[in-house]
Amino acid sequence: MERLSKRDLLLVGFTLFSMFFGAGNLIFPPGIAAQAGSMTWFAVLGLTVSAVGLPVLGVIAVARTGGLSTLGDRVHPRFSRLFTVVAYLAIGPCLAIPRTATTSFEMAIPPFAGADAPLALYQLIFLLVFFALALLVALRPEKLTDRLGKIMCPILIALILVTFIACLIHPLNGYGSPAPAYDTPVKAATQGFLQGYQTMDTIAALAFGIIISLNIRARGLREDRSVVRATIRSGVIAGVLLFLIYAMLAHIGALSAGAFPNPSDGTQALTNLVAALFGPVGSLLLAAIFLIACFNVCVGLVSSCAEFFSQTFPVLNYRRWAVLFVLVSFLIANVGLSQILTFSLPVLNIIYPVAIVLILLSFLHRFLVKRPRVYPVTVLFTGVASFLLELERLTFSDGLSFIPLASLGLGWVLPALAGLIVGLLLPPKRGTEPV
Repeated sequence: MERLSKRDLLLVGFTLFSMFFGAGNLIFPPGIAAQAGSMTWFAVLGLTVSAVGLPVLGVIAVARTGGLSTLGDRVHPRFSRLFTVVAYLAIGPCLAIPRTATTSFEMAIPPFAGADAPLALYQLIFLLVFFALALLVALRPEKLTDRLGKIMCPILIALILVTFIACLIHPLNGYGSPAPAYDTPVKAATQGFLQGYQTMDTIAALAFGIIISLNIRARGLREDRSVVRATIRSGVIAGVLLFLIYAMLAHIGALSAGAFPNPSDGTQALTNLVAALFGPVGSLLLAAIFLIACFNVCVGLVSSCAEFFSQTFPVLNYRRWAVLFVLVSFLIANVGLSQILTFSLPVLNIIYPVAIVLILLSFLHRFLVKRPRVYPVTVLFTGVASFLLELERLTFSDGLSFIPLASLGLGWVLPALAGLIVGLLLPPKRGTEPV
């Protein structure tokens, strides 16, 4: 069997980490820790499940099944097409790509602009340059390992390490008290798990397989089995890096909130701490971290979305889809970061549980070969429950509060289990071969 060298495998893992680690990955770990205080490591445990474990499982699931479309086909071909398109649009031009640009702008320009600076004009210019450079790199998707894995990822990790080591040398005042939503281990772990949704990495994991496989093949592997094996290993490497960086950022956020209580979010927690440790240079350090991280993710998302849509809807080729997604992302990014984050929450709350269920079912597939109805029934129960629970949250009603775990934001879990049981009890379809 063909194998990647250890060096190449590490570079592909770095590339995948770079594609995962963007705006949300920087903001949410310190933000969670700032709220959790002394309960930080329970919150990190929950975050690790949803923002490390599930994305790694997603990479493995897609590698083993042959792609998100194939995985979705186990539910139904029409569902597969709809869910796949929605997932790519969510992690692409509609939510995640604009978020990378707006977050970069918020950290790189306003802190250094004067009080009377024309920020609207600065944002327009910044977004034009940011997206133009991202498009330039994304037009060669097979080269991402050379550009992200070799260059950008090591720089990013080094900058975060500098901040973390400074915290170890100057630990400030220690962790603060937990907020009410985090004041028990169960609450803290649950909140960490739910906040992990906002990173979008579980959905992104289902999409990144295309580009990672392309980069692995560009490094000499041709056998499908070898590509799958290398993809899984690169996913594990990326997961280990994510966990280590999340732990560092959580420690930074908890220390920051202990010294500067009640930060508005993770960005504020980071800003307060680097300013205390590094003075004016801290703003430059933090701007560089955000800019590199967000740029890497933007490139990865543009590449993945363009590759998928060029294969699924060949009315446009890869380059034209990439240009189109960058233009749409540019327009949406001008709406502003807070609006994008506000809109993204309900969308993620609805589609994330479905993505989780699909991934977990893929690891049970060998036991479900003769029970293909499990997939559509479980996904149906999960999707309906997620939609109704999110509708209830948005309308401030409590008609579904009786569902176990609903108060913790996990009300979809029991319907998903019910769907699994019903699917197992239903007779198998005759003459149907599961995917």
